[in-house]
Order: sequence, then structure tokens, then C-alpha cells
Amino acid sequence: MTLLLVAVTAAPAMAQEAPASSPVVAVSGGIDFVNTYMFRGIRQNSSGLATWPYFDLGVAAFEGEGALKKVSFNLGSWNSAHSDPGGWYESDVYGTLGLAFGGGVSLGTTYTSYTSPDDRFTHVKELAVKLAVDDSAYLGAGALKPYALFAFEMGAEPGKYQADGGSKAGRYLELGVAPGVSGARASLAVPVKLGLSVGNYYELDGVDSTFGFFSAAGIVTVPLGSHWNVHGGAEVQALGDATKALNGGDGERVVGSIGLGFAY
Repeated sequence: MTLLLVAVTAAPAMAQEAPASSPVVAVSGGIDFVNTYMFRGIRQNSSGLATWPYFDLGVAAFEGEGALKKVSFNLGSWNSAHSDPGGWYESDVYGTLGLAFGGGVSLGTTYTSYTSPDDRFTHVKELAVKLAVDDSAYLGAGALKPYALFAFEMGAEPGKYQADGGSKAGRYLELGVAPGVSGARASLAVPVKLGLSVGNYYELDGVDSTFGFFSAAGIVTVPLGSHWNVHGGAEVQALGDATKALNGGDGERVVGSIGLGFAY
């Protein structure tokens, strides 16, 4: 799968008269099929098909009228099973604390445990902070929905417990936008991402490479009733020096995907 800080003026407790509403539980999940699994520009499989089942449980714990609009908690699991070579390549568990403020600003803090049931890589532990702005209220259909994500690996040792298998724990920065258009029958999202190392995240022969990848994608989602959807698209990634080497010398990668999702 990181820090930008936002100065937020908090309202006094007495000004936040609206009590916390009863927790609202949301459940979502799905399964995706992709031709290539790329994790932040780092290739995870070179042939066959990757299958990604995932599940998320969210609880809206608080809603108010002050500077803090909402507090939510999410717990979830994400997995990747590969066809060639076959097996259960990856199983992740994560927990997120989400804070929503006025003006469409949100801040999420996520702890993720990345494991490999097939022992294809060592256990990676990561803490990430994501700052996002939903500018739809200001730009309407032209909203960009920018975000910044800062993540850092915890407890890494030389050659293990880290994404690149390097000598030191890495720190990762991702900047992106996610414009799109929605219709009654389908929606189109065009996410654009830039992945950077801000400290030992993309190491190659002991040298850190700042530029990890740049990607642009198009994803079409078609609703199936009120709670289900089918989605698919393509993503093009341009890779940096370290990620190119980890991709077998190819400087770019095209990822195609199709999947089925639900939300209740």
C-alpha cells in the first residue's frame, strides 16, 4: 500500500451540542481479477492471474456539528491468490481510524499487517496517514479529489520485513487525484498516482531511488441493483530505476482488472 499536517481549529466541547449518533455499521467487499499484481510499482507476479478477495467492516462512531464532523473505524482483510505459481500469496489485515472535518477534508490513520501464507515474503508492518479533500462541493463534476498518503515500515531488518527487501525500513509518499464522472447506468473514475520514496523505500544495491512509479487508470463501475456492482479497467504504470529492475527490466506495466463488489 504515506505526512502532511492540517491545522484544524477545534470547537469547544460545549459547542458540539449534537450527541454522538448510534453507531452505523457498513459492510463492503468483493473480488477482483488482475493480470499483474503491482504493489506501489513493485511487481509481485510475472505470469498467470491474481485473484483479490477483500472485506471491510466500517462503524460510524460519532457525528457532530462542530469542526469534527465524523469519526469512523474500519477493520478489513485483503488477499491475493496467484495462479502461476499457484497459492495464497498474500493476506493483509488492517485497521483504520477516520476523521472527517468540514470542507470535505478527511484524515485517516491505518495500521496494516502484510503477511504471506505461502512464505513468499516476510511479515511487513506499516503505519500510514492519508489526508484527502473531496472538492465536489466546490468544483462539481470537475472535482479532482486530491490526496496525500505517507506510510512507514515498522520493525524492519536488513533484507526482511520490508516491501523492497532492502537494508533499511522505508518511508513512502503517494500523491494522487481521482477525478471522475457518474451517471445513472455507470460511472468512470480516472485515478492518477505518483509514488515516491522519502527514505529507503525503493532500494537497489543499497541505493535509494526517489521515483517509484507514476500511474494513470480508467475504471468503469456499473451498478447491479442497490448494493452490488461490476467494475473493470486498465492502469498504465511508468517505473523508476529500482522498480524497473524489480520488474525484470521493463520500464512500464499495463494492469487490466475486472471484479464484482458489494456494499451494505
